[in-house]
Amino acid sequence: MKFCPRILAAVLLTSSLSACASITDTKLQPVSVAAVNKNGDDVDDAKCSLMNDKGSWYVTTPGSVTIQKSYGDMTVTCKKKGMHNGIASVQSTHQGNVWGNVVAGGIIGYAVDASSGAGFSYPTNITVEMGKTKVIEPPKPAAAAQQASNH
Repeated sequence: MKFCPRILAAVLLTSSLSACASITDTKLQPVSVAAVNKNGDDVDDAKCSLMNDKGSWYVTTPGSVTIQKSYGDMTVTCKKKGMHNGIASVQSTHQGNVWGNVVAGGIIGYAVDASSGAGFSYPTNITVEMGKTKVIEPPKPAAAAQQASNH
């Protein structure tokens, strides 16, 4: 059998893609959605839509729904008769396995994870304040570590 550098390169490229977060993690994520009024009291039965570049999902508060993760932000809009709408722009954050993939698979592997959303996630609990528009940022790694060390 004759050695072929092109076949070796193709095998190496394919094996590097197998380290992608899209292989080691799922593209789906459950999230819980709650709505509150300006006093912080729960608002039951608000109808909420969650939208990102991968699709749209619907839930009634308080409730949970499984969404498809994305590199981009997700907009959560909650509506209830007699109240002003609540809107939250929920930012996604990269998961640790994305950076391992950059080392193993390079820019191609990262692009696969970004396009599928598997290497990213949203906060698992989302609270929307009725009558407000706000941005929900992902927890900062340093802040999460500091909180853990304080307990």
